[in-house]
Amino acid sequence: MMGKLFRLLKPYALHIAAVVCLLFIQVLSDLYLPRIMADLVDIGIVKQDISYIVKMGTFMLLIAAGGTLCAVSASFLSAKTAVGFAKLIRAKLFSKVESFSLHEFDTFGTATLITRTTNDVNQIQQVSILILTMMVTAPLTCIGGIIMALRQDSSLAWVLLVVIPILFTVILGTLRRGLPLFKLMQEKIDKLNLVLRENLTGIRVIRAFNRIDREKIRFDDANADLRDNAIKINLIMASLMPVMMLIMNLTTVALLWFGALRIDSGSMQIGSLLAFIQYSTQILFSLLMLVMLFITIPRAQVSAVRINEVLETIPEIRDPEKSRDSHQQRGSVEFKEVSFRYPGADRPAVSKINFKAQLGEVTAIIGGTGSGKSTIVNLMTRFYDAEEGAVLVDGVDVREMSQKDLRQKIGFAPQKALLFSGSIAENIQYGKTNADLAEIKEAAEIAQATDFITALEEGFDHSLAQGGSNISGGQKQRLSIARALVRKPEIYIFDDTFSALDYKTAAKLRAALKPELAQAAVFIIAQNVATVRDADQIIVLEDGQIAGMGKHRELMKNCRVYRELVASQLSEEVS
Repeated sequence: MMGKLFRLLKPYALHIAAVVCLLFIQVLSDLYLPRIMADLVDIGIVKQDISYIVKMGTFMLLIAAGGTLCAVSASFLSAKTAVGFAKLIRAKLFSKVESFSLHEFDTFGTATLITRTTNDVNQIQQVSILILTMMVTAPLTCIGGIIMALRQDSSLAWVLLVVIPILFTVILGTLRRGLPLFKLMQEKIDKLNLVLRENLTGIRVIRAFNRIDREKIRFDDANADLRDNAIKINLIMASLMPVMMLIMNLTTVALLWFGALRIDSGSMQIGSLLAFIQYSTQILFSLLMLVMLFITIPRAQVSAVRINEVLETIPEIRDPEKSRDSHQQRGSVEFKEVSFRYPGADRPAVSKINFKAQLGEVTAIIGGTGSGKSTIVNLMTRFYDAEEGAVLVDGVDVREMSQKDLRQKIGFAPQKALLFSGSIAENIQYGKTNADLAEIKEAAEIAQATDFITALEEGFDHSLAQGGSNISGGQKQRLSIARALVRKPEIYIFDDTFSALDYKTAAKLRAALKPELAQAAVFIIAQNVATVRDADQIIVLEDGQIAGMGKHRELMKNCRVYRELVASQLSEEVS
């Protein structure tokens, strides 16, 4: 799985080549130093040749300095490559997630998508640094150390032949115990993120129902679960290092013991023994480096699988190879025998929906909770695709249009007004990126937002908190409407956007909207009859089906569901 991600490293091919070359030089310098030291001891120190000691000592310093410089340069390039690699993965993930339909969001869940874009990518970044450095250094050091050790004295090689299998047995036993726990780690981080996100986004509900203590328990449980798993992993991995060091120290003792016997018999010199011990240490340390790599790779592998799951997901809603558009029926919307069922639902959300809306008409969709109003909006904006039938915009099936072209025609004010951190002007400009201040002010004026904006000290430059939490619900709704208006699209969709407004403001807003919406097809989704009674066409929904369609007076005569809605909301005089 990581191999698929490593294809993204192509822009850093030169960096990787430079890292390999630098590390190769560093390994050569590390392997050459014990050899020089052996000569320095056997020739310089034993024979008390000061000039030779100074000469070879200086040479060792130069080689050590060169190796250090190469190591530092390689570390810098490795870090730069790994960070750039992580940036590319995050960009790919973000781009992919942005292409998801609502179905993919429902399938994955927001918490895990955040974890995959942050924590999982960090795991890949960390293992990339280790791979770039250790994957080159460790094997070269191990192989080179064995060759150089055998050149010093092959008779002591049996010590390494005994130690290395023991070392591998310890390593494999540790990894076998640790790997399953690594796989659980990311899932437990997902769970913790889910609980934390629900607490942060639902803080008002939690406090309103006095459930802070319960949420603390939920968080503590998820946190403790993650902690316990991390402790188990760390205990297993922490035991590895002392065992490794014990084996290395025992190896050094064995080499000193048997080497001393060979020196005593005249079969070996002191410098050669010291060099052999250094090479043995390098070999064992290189194996330890590989262990560190093998410890991080399993967790990174889990992260790579999770990242690739996102990257390889094919969105349910995709653009056609060639987008169709029509300039003959501007602003028309038509539903033809449209049926749709949410994934996993037992029954359709809407069934056999047929209606047509034209430019300059106001079409209202009304019905009780769960009647299918928001589903029709989701199908119109192509957040979901119809299972049966077709949704036509400007005479073209929305599935034959690119999503960008379709949504360019639509000005959407959602049921839940969502604002972004930034100024009020920037939030209104979100509907049209090149809108100037005059257009922004005009949209705000129509949306009845000017009064409260100008009352603020900074006016249109007033900074909004995340989600617009520092203004009221009605103010947020008016800014959401202004954002749709500034776009001046062919189709307006107001999804229950007047619910947060008082009657007086809503009436003024509808009056101001009339001339603005004359050259567009307008959809008003509502539960309140007073909001929709003046519409050119009212569609009454019940249980996902059209129970009636027409103007207010017509529906009062021939639609039982509409009459019941009117009776429950309006007095006889208003009716």
